[in-house]
Amino acid sequence: MTSSKMEEVTPGREERSDERHGVTAAARPPAPDPEVAAKATRRRFTAAYKLSIVEEADACETPGEIGALLRREGLYSSHLSMWRKAAREGSLRGLAKRRGPKPSGGKREARKVQTLEREVARLREELRKARIIIDVQGKVAGLLGVSPGDGKRS
Repeated sequence: MTSSKMEEVTPGREERSDERHGVTAAARPPAPDPEVAAKATRRRFTAAYKLSIVEEADACETPGEIGALLRREGLYSSHLSMWRKAAREGSLRGLAKRRGPKPSGGKREARKVQTLEREVARLREELRKARIIIDVQGKVAGLLGVSPGDGKRS
């Protein structure tokens, strides 16, 4: 074996392709981040935005213009077709529909009123007990001959 062949492979050590071509660890691209991305949230579009996109799409005249609009806005053709249908059915009224259950603000207010009523009842009971204690203290002070204000016997 020649001296150049001796450099090639050392027993017990495999040759790596990046070592052979002079690539260092610093020159290698970093490993991808193993962090899992946060859960995606549903996009919500305002009725005014939907209507403006429908109007802008209707104003397109040349082939490919609508596709460019959708790509620019990050929308799908299904968005446009649904929004056009909604606009035909009732313009902003059709576009402003909210999905899901109706908000129930009355229940929250009723619970708050109930909580406040319980607190008022508790405070009234504490006040009644405090008045009884003050009345008893006044009677005891009268029996002992002590004035309630200064604590001296009269």
